[in-house]
Amino acid sequence: MLDSTPVAASTLDLLRRFDTPTICNVIELFDVRPRDQGYMDHRIRSAFPEMPPMVGLAATAAFRSAGEPSATDVYGSLEDQIELFEGLGGPPVVVYQDLDDPPAAAVFGEIMCTTYRTFGAVGLVTNGAGRDLDQVRALDFPVFTGSTISAHGYCRTLHVGQQVRVGGLVVNQGDLLHGDLNGVTSIPRNIATEVAEAAAEFVAAEAIVLDYLNGPGAKTGKGFSEASSEFRSVVARLRLEIGRRRGARNSG
Repeated sequence: MLDSTPVAASTLDLLRRFDTPTICNVIELFDVRPRDQGYMDHRIRSAFPEMPPMVGLAATAAFRSAGEPSATDVYGSLEDQIELFEGLGGPPVVVYQDLDDPPAAAVFGEIMCTTYRTFGAVGLVTNGAGRDLDQVRALDFPVFTGSTISAHGYCRTLHVGQQVRVGGLVVNQGDLLHGDLNGVTSIPRNIATEVAEAAAEFVAAEAIVLDYLNGPGAKTGKGFSEASSEFRSVVARLRLEIGRRRGARNSG
């Protein structure tokens, strides 16, 4: 069953303040999925790792560029994709599954990314290839790709708005995604607000260990152990508090 829980703009803004590993760490505290699921694997990398985190709702599509020419190309599907943007309820992240294995040509370039950005998209993710990277960087438009290829081949979009699989992650239309130079993860929409609110608390807990390691004075195994123990205690309390908050919301 697809999760259509509304995600407030304030929640999206708060999620953007944190890196993707922190978001992954916080999601683990909710015990809503196995720790080895819910994120894209090493094949999906940020083309512009200097850009800040990308947060938005998936606008899915499938692509192919090998084989015989078709009556339409990828540009002919842009209007169909844009029409679906409005129904997402938040900023779109275009997610393209390239069905060619290996990729035969580029999924996106300057024109497509300019179009997506103009109509509100905040990024693009694909297991396929990209091109025009200098021009796309100038758009300040984050893209996550599996490779780079200079040509577009017989590019065509096969469908939009349907389930896709990218980087080992199944993505449905409207899924909440968070990505930065570390990779891309999904966030269950029904806990998005709670994840955003708990992220600062988790960062503060990590600071206990980091402040000890980076602080003045000689470091000892005992001191490190004490800092680590305090960190674990704070995280344990945060986990319990998350459970209490969720229980209160569910009962209310």
